[in-house]
Amino acid sequence: MDFSTLPSILTPDLGLLFWMLLAFLVVFFVLAKFGFPAIIVMVDKRKKYIDESLSKAQKATAQLENIKQESESMLQEAREKQAIILKEAASTREAIVAQAQEKAREESARIINDAKAEIESQKQAAISEIRQQVAALSVEISEKVLRQKLGTDKAQMDYINQMLDEVTANNK
Repeated sequence: MDFSTLPSILTPDLGLLFWMLLAFLVVFFVLAKFGFPAIIVMVDKRKKYIDESLSKAQKATAQLENIKQESESMLQEAREKQAIILKEAASTREAIVAQAQEKAREESARIINDAKAEIESQKQAAISEIRQQVAALSVEISEKVLRQKLGTDKAQMDYINQMLDEVTANNK
């Protein structure tokens, strides 16, 4: 094959090859001296940031699990307290009823009517007190659950949109 008929761009001469090699080596040296270390530093910083983010995410997951466990234990404790309060109210009511029956046997019809009115008012007071305590406990639990579930602005907006959709659906 005759290379003399080929264009000069396909068959560069030795001088051109030398200068191209020299330019490549200069560019490579400048990159190796200044460019590559900067790139490596940036990659290391990014890796460190990602590692820290993963660590924070794991900590947040652990804290979320602890909060869930605490809320479950608080909910169970509230249920137990509610049961105790209801038992106490029932025993109090039974004691008052027994006392009223005893007075009813001993006293006249007027005293029986007064005793029944007193029993009813105490019963309403006990029920009202129980309702207040249960409501307060429910509000506290709901507040903690909502704080947990609506901790971010996005979660709050999603919840608001959901509530508006439900109200719109109920009004139709």
